[in-house]
Amino acid sequence: MPNIKSAKKRVEIIKKKTLRNNMIKSGYKSAVKKFEQAVEAGNTEEVNVLFSEATKKIDQACTKGVIVKNNAARKKSKLAKKLNSMSNK
Repeated sequence: MPNIKSAKKRVEIIKKKTLRNNMIKSGYKSAVKKFEQAVEAGNTEEVNVLFSEATKKIDQACTKGVIVKNNAARKKSKLAKKLNSMSNK
């Protein structure tokens, strides 16, 4: 445990930021899971809506600084590839 007042304050701030980051991560991960489940089920209309929601959540996580820009681009590209492969079938 920290003894200095500023170090104690940093611990509290880090706890708050960690909670915020985890909420944002959880949000985009659940959006991606919903999209992938819809792809497996084959719901074409639902897939398009869930794709836009998932990419929106990933972009929000990127702008909040939870994930890096290239990581976000890679995740969105992976989702787009799944969407395109589904539409080709």
